[in-house]
Amino acid sequence: MLNLSVVLEDSAREVPDRTAVIFGDLRLPYSLVNTVANQVANLLVSRGVGKGDKVALACPNLPYFPFVYFGILKTGATVVPLNVLLQSREIAYHLDDSDAKAFFCFEGTPELPLGERGRKGFEESGAEHFFALPAQAFATESPHGESLWAALDGMSGEFETVQTAPDDTAVILYTSGTTGQPKGAELSHQNMLVNAMVSDEMFLRQDDDVFLATLPLFHSFGQTTVMNAGFRRRATLALLPRFEPVEALTLMNAEKITFFAGVPTMFWAMLTAVRTGAAEVPPTLTTAVSGGAAIPVEVLKDFSATFGVGVLEGYGLSETSPVAAFNQRGRPTKPGSIGTPIWGVEMKLIDAEWNTQDEVGEIAVRGHNVMKGYYNRPEATAEVMRDGWFRTGDVARRDEDGFYFIVDRAKDMVIRGGFNVYPREIEEVLMTHPAVSLAAVVGVPHDSHGEEIKAYIIRKADATVTEDELIAWSRETMAAYKYPRIVEFRDALPMTATGKILKRELR
Repeated sequence: MLNLSVVLEDSAREVPDRTAVIFGDLRLPYSLVNTVANQVANLLVSRGVGKGDKVALACPNLPYFPFVYFGILKTGATVVPLNVLLQSREIAYHLDDSDAKAFFCFEGTPELPLGERGRKGFEESGAEHFFALPAQAFATESPHGESLWAALDGMSGEFETVQTAPDDTAVILYTSGTTGQPKGAELSHQNMLVNAMVSDEMFLRQDDDVFLATLPLFHSFGQTTVMNAGFRRRATLALLPRFEPVEALTLMNAEKITFFAGVPTMFWAMLTAVRTGAAEVPPTLTTAVSGGAAIPVEVLKDFSATFGVGVLEGYGLSETSPVAAFNQRGRPTKPGSIGTPIWGVEMKLIDAEWNTQDEVGEIAVRGHNVMKGYYNRPEATAEVMRDGWFRTGDVARRDEDGFYFIVDRAKDMVIRGGFNVYPREIEEVLMTHPAVSLAAVVGVPHDSHGEEIKAYIIRKADATVTEDELIAWSRETMAAYKYPRIVEFRDALPMTATGKILKRELR
């Protein structure tokens, strides 16, 4: 028996009255979070959802997230967290691809009409049950469907967690594939639990730890290192649904935050806010963790000097639950390095034929953190897995002390604000526009996002579409982190003899 929900249940049993979650004025103890999760589990069972079923969840960092996430796990079902920026067409794809039986969706806000998109996506999919997570606390009605609170009415707060095997699938995390369509990485209870435990053990522990949860919990980084590791530690999670540097720093000061994990752009933004006098340095911060993309060495140095806390940089992917390597506390750290493999994990460098390389090569990972495979995609799995090793597509070098440094990313992938964006997926969508003849998408350097998405377009002969019109169309068609903010029309694109676009000449 090994169920990831133990990270919540154990804490609820040992420290029932300790605050698990802070959201605005709400202070929710561990006992309450566990009780509501039990009610969610009872609700699912009452609707015929159970072990082996898939349940999707689209929700920003709100108390609903842990309620539903752990409720799903308790039934033995698999959680399918969805990016809250997806459009309806993309939501329908994820629901069908994962065989989701039920879907919990946040109503959203005027700026983020998630409920509307979610309901439309649900109706276009084969999923059976839809639960709306109301924007107004405890509202029993929703314009989009059955409200969670109405559905939970009368549900018992007791639930006996279903026994799951270590290799049963706990979570399916979608990752943008280079082939255009996102693939679901199947992560077992053991993958997720051991990764949360090892992450927790690596960081300085205090009796009154308060974690800032502003990394999206639907993403592997926030889910494992913030929520699951935080709950295992019996820490308090202060939820911030949308990262704004001044708001984040204000919350860090008010709630005495000790632990912060973020992507490089967040560190950059907080530094800027402190420098301009818009916010104060939080005096309680003891641990700062960066991942999602390589953090510029200058930002690393400036942050450490300004905040008085060294930034620990790590590396991982959705397919590795996610943490694979880390600059660990108590050992020397090297600026610009992703550190060394974490406990129980091996890394090596390989070439295209899987031959081991000495100094520079593609990172391959083996250990307790490597996914079972891509859901229902044996061919895609076989391409990246061999003898327990997973090839990451990221090129790195290793120094004489065994520290790894990322050299380049999987061919053309763009990392915008910590989100992976695969140009090919964007190109495929752009090509569906009636005026577009050819599209090439690249990442161009950007001060705050790390990279911005730029599309080079060859228009069809009689087309009159403008750059601004194409950007506006893209905004409607793609998730907010994916669509190109810059469009440049060209009469021709640089190509190889075989007709491949030479992207390195466009960057």
